[in-house]
Amino acid sequence: MEADEQEYEARLAEAKKREDLLKKMCRARVVKKIKRDTQTLIPTEDENDLQFLPENESRDDDEEMNISPALRALMDKVEKVSRPGYGLESESTCTKIYYASRTHSQLSQVLPELQRLKLYPNMISQYSTDKTAINSTNKRPLDESESHGGADFNTRTVALGSRKQLCINDELRDRSRDLDEGCRELLGEKEHKRCQYLPLGCDEKMFDLRDQILATPKDIEDLAAAGRRAQLCPYFGARRAIPQAQLVTLPYNLLLQRTAREALGIDLTDQIVIIDEAHNLIPTLLSLSTTRLPQSILLTSFMQVCTYVSKFRNRLGPANILHLKRLVVFLDALKKYVLEWKESRIGKSISERKEMPDIIEKTEVITPAQLIERLGRKVSGINLLEIEKYLKTSKVGRKISGYCDKEAEKHGDFSRRPRRGEIPPLSIVEAFLVSLTGATDDGRITLTLTGTPGNETVELKFQLLNPSPPFKEVVDVARSVILAGGTMSPMSDVASQLFSYLPPERLSTFSCGHIIPADNLQTLIISKSPRGNDLEYKAGKQSDVNVIADLGQILLNLVNLVPSGMIVFFPSYNFLNLAKAVWSKSGLLDKFGVKKKTFFEPTETTDVDKVLQEYSTAIYDTRMSPDKVRRGALLLAVIGAKLSEGLNFADDLARAVVIVGLPFPNLGSPELKERMQYVKRSEESKGTKRAPSQKDAAAELYENMCMNAVNQSIGRAIRHRSDWASLILLDRRYASSSIRNKLPKWIGNGVSITDGFGQAVKSLATFYRNKKQSLQS
Repeated sequence: MEADEQEYEARLAEAKKREDLLKKMCRARVVKKIKRDTQTLIPTEDENDLQFLPENESRDDDEEMNISPALRALMDKVEKVSRPGYGLESESTCTKIYYASRTHSQLSQVLPELQRLKLYPNMISQYSTDKTAINSTNKRPLDESESHGGADFNTRTVALGSRKQLCINDELRDRSRDLDEGCRELLGEKEHKRCQYLPLGCDEKMFDLRDQILATPKDIEDLAAAGRRAQLCPYFGARRAIPQAQLVTLPYNLLLQRTAREALGIDLTDQIVIIDEAHNLIPTLLSLSTTRLPQSILLTSFMQVCTYVSKFRNRLGPANILHLKRLVVFLDALKKYVLEWKESRIGKSISERKEMPDIIEKTEVITPAQLIERLGRKVSGINLLEIEKYLKTSKVGRKISGYCDKEAEKHGDFSRRPRRGEIPPLSIVEAFLVSLTGATDDGRITLTLTGTPGNETVELKFQLLNPSPPFKEVVDVARSVILAGGTMSPMSDVASQLFSYLPPERLSTFSCGHIIPADNLQTLIISKSPRGNDLEYKAGKQSDVNVIADLGQILLNLVNLVPSGMIVFFPSYNFLNLAKAVWSKSGLLDKFGVKKKTFFEPTETTDVDKVLQEYSTAIYDTRMSPDKVRRGALLLAVIGAKLSEGLNFADDLARAVVIVGLPFPNLGSPELKERMQYVKRSEESKGTKRAPSQKDAAAELYENMCMNAVNQSIGRAIRHRSDWASLILLDRRYASSSIRNKLPKWIGNGVSITDGFGQAVKSLATFYRNKKQSLQS
């Protein structure tokens, strides 16, 4: 075994040399796009139609064609060799760590830290010698002083990502609405039309790319660059590297979704799973299990299946005809039910809608069993699991969509012809069916009426109320599962919602204080305004102009006290936008600007980097101002939005973080109501007893969702051991013990509840004066 490992490491060393050579060649020349052979044969109409038959059609007709099981096995073997992933199954594997986080930028931070570890030679390769391979402008470089005794070990690492990050076929990226679907279409083409970066018979080249990937640690950007240099697909190259990798970094969805794990060939049996930023785990699991089926997609799917069955009735085998007819029955019943539900909600005439616009119930939540019952006896007698399995194995959804698109193009119906790579409507139906067939008491279906009067439409949404089942699939097979995070408080949600089925001895928790000295952090709860009014920013008060004016005066006082950067988090966009309008009209925004340049969280994600750059410039460039006055900057953001997580506001970027109110979720949400009722019923069914003064499970969940969001915003400040800042909580409800106990543990006992606003100002002034003196000494 050790000899095999040494041989493999030697091969990786050779691969690294070839990669270095490719890098030098790429710097010396322009990489040209691979030219594809455009010479094509024009197929007959019958040959064209054959490509739209289900992939299992030939197997249904094996007996009619006298194909023996032995010959079919041989044909399967030949077909298997031609697949892009062939060869993965036969490779030996090693124990590995699967490290998951929310974004690729967070995952890329792991690699420089990995190089800083002292690891044993028998665990990690000694052949890598390039310390700069993982460095880029956005990555933390490894200082010479941090290398351990000159030893240079290398962990075989692969970063997994989606085609969106790794596809190097620029032509496909430009013309495809959905890269996954566009890639599948290209891989299904004949050789001259196939993707030029994954031609048939490229196994040797792909194995060489795999070795280059493992030779030196690469983040997702490095991986894409390696693929471009080799002119081979890095998406499939990364998949080839999984068996021999010791560390696999990947985003949440690729780890937590069974379909994604199966597609990538990930087997978690007896492996180690680390989930970073684990405060996101529960909402991510619930989000990944949510599927949507719009009315327009449902109607299109029904029309396409009917068209397909009518065309290919005489070419399809009995099994295919049976499954497709059952699918037609299901879609027809669902379509009729959705239309009837819509009509019952909007009334029979326009006049009724005008007279009673507020009486219309726009949502209804039902169980999957109730939906099946409402679809009628015909659907109740159909095994939906068989339909779902048929759609998956036959891939008939793409065949049906492809045929209907071809017909639309042939007849000049460009309104019905989608761009290449659009997700087939039946694939969306299939995803909804998977949710429907896998649902138990944990699932709910929400019907929602959307659109303007006269143009109403319906959306069906399946959601899972219990995040545990999909995660249990990971926990049951892995050797160990580690959930890590800087602000995972409150922890009660994690244990009760994800691990309620485990005995207590299988769970262990560890938390520690912050690495900063206690006097580097000041946490104040301010419950009174300068006028002596109670501060309480409940939803009903957020539109009160007087409340907003009071808040403006508080922030104006803080702007005059806080040096450099100050970030204020609001509980919602509506509250922020209303405050902006009121303060702009009253001239308060101009007063903010005298001391600090003011910025607002952008509505578009694409504008985030620009706003952050301008905010940083306003803080640091004021040192060069003519009057030598540091004015700093003020950033107004929203809890739970784009700037509240995953960003580091270190040092002068955030000398104070202000939290306005408590961001409780909307209790009017039908989905939230269902989830709260579910956790309450679950606790009652287990016979759990709570003290009379304690909140029930539903109220606890509601409060925990709020505090989880607050804690993430708080965590934007204090990013290293020499950092310092103030955390200011504006709302008297923070003073209650139930809320205060759910603040991050690293705050410790340093929370001060001020008697009045004057005392808060005095405490802040003392804190910043002491910091200024310590920096000058």
